[in-house]
Amino acid sequence: MNNLNGKIAIVTGASAGIGRAAAKLFAAEDAKLVVTARREVELRLLVEEIEADGGEVVAVAGDIRDEELHRSLVETATRRFGGLDIAFNNAGGTGAYGCLPDISLGDWRDTVDLNLTSGFLAAKHQAPAMIARGGGSIIFTSTFVGHTAGMPGLGAYAASKAGLMGLVQVLAAELGPKNIRVNALLPGGVDTQANPINFPGAAPETVAFINGLHALKRVAQPEEIAKVALFLGSDMASFVTGSTMLADGGVSINRT
Repeated sequence: MNNLNGKIAIVTGASAGIGRAAAKLFAAEDAKLVVTARREVELRLLVEEIEADGGEVVAVAGDIRDEELHRSLVETATRRFGGLDIAFNNAGGTGAYGCLPDISLGDWRDTVDLNLTSGFLAAKHQAPAMIARGGGSIIFTSTFVGHTAGMPGLGAYAASKAGLMGLVQVLAAELGPKNIRVNALLPGGVDTQANPINFPGAAPETVAFINGLHALKRVAQPEEIAKVALFLGSDMASFVTGSTMLADGGVSINRT
């Protein structure tokens, strides 16, 4: 299990869900990690688990909307491990929920900052470090919402994540000559705390509805999405760039 073979990686949103699963998988695959999230306690627990398994990891807590965090993550990777090869920019959120006439301009901007501007800030600092290493892989977590499906109430989320996919395509074209691959990973429903199936008092009908949206009739486990991130980050995907890779359990094509 050394698909990453000593490569240096940043994982954002690492305190829970997909980010946490990816950090543990990347470490198991021999990557050296810089992990970040806003929740310091959860980050410390993650670091302890990875180090107990023999991995090398350092945590830097912060908010992905803050440019200084992205600068610090890259500087930490360079100072501690010698550079940067992989960045899994996974952190984000649904942000403002509601029909568009009911969303305030402030909430709209917050959602765009969370999902799109953060991606710009990440790439701005990650790309030069990867160029210095002779190449790398940048991965963004996007979504099928706004790509293959429109879901009422998620206009700000859909627009910000769709913008992220446009950014991926341009970055892939700009950075391809520098041997840097850039891709978007589009999960379907995932069994995380943010999924309505895990909300307190979630009705069986709600759980059945969400599962039923998918062709596989279930949501993913975070570890399943982490494996796709591993593929995109590793040399197994050496000719994959500018893609919007669906790992959505068939929610995009299901009509049953």
